[in-house]
Amino acid sequence: MSNTAGDIANMPRGGPDASRLDRRLQTDRLEYLDRDDVDELKSKVVNALDRGGRRPRLGIYGKCAQIALAEVTDNPAPKILELGAGLGGLSRKLLEAHPTAEVTVTDIDPTFVATVAASDLGSHPRAVVRQMDATAIDSPDKTYDLAVFALSLHHLPPQLAARVFAEGTRVASKLLIIDLRRPTPPLHVAVLACVFPFTRLIPMAHDGFISSLRAYSPSALRALAHHADPAITVEFRTRRFGPTVAVAGRA
Repeated sequence: MSNTAGDIANMPRGGPDASRLDRRLQTDRLEYLDRDDVDELKSKVVNALDRGGRRPRLGIYGKCAQIALAEVTDNPAPKILELGAGLGGLSRKLLEAHPTAEVTVTDIDPTFVATVAASDLGSHPRAVVRQMDATAIDSPDKTYDLAVFALSLHHLPPQLAARVFAEGTRVASKLLIIDLRRPTPPLHVAVLACVFPFTRLIPMAHDGFISSLRAYSPSALRALAHHADPAITVEFRTRRFGPTVAVAGRA
């Protein structure tokens, strides 16, 4: 793959080697979560995601926290940056699970940041709450041991997603990407067919349908990282039935 801006902007979500069918299974349509003209629907999605994330045994926040802390087991007091933190559920789990971790909780949305700052995280002695853009991180090089971007990369087009790799590996020793897994094309068609009838009735189904079409494959993630900087390496920790888990760093 050529390393030009035009190439990365036009790269399929299935990666540069995506099949013809896989290339059709993508969209530029925005989720309710990405829009500012559907406040009620957006709020329903945000609250549903947060409720699901906080479930004691099946919640994604706890699972993501376990994945993240496994990357800093050799550090007694890791400094962790969460990008795209939303309402701060993952950061809260990180602080609960690690007694000496310091977490910087960030999001680009000022409403989310204000909500988190007014919550228990705003006064937590090991937490800092800031507004921050994951594609232009306002921190010096190697400020953090780990940067985490969970369930958010698919919201970004390829050019901005590549910036996350560039910035995340600049400010942290490791960048952890956790995101929706992109199914193989035949399975993807079947999943989309099952979800589609509910997209007009259930806001979460609407956003889940679009998220699936915008999810990046492992080959796409490697291409994004290479476009950001050929020195960035990507390793995958993805388990059989879990989300895509990629760890990026600079050689």
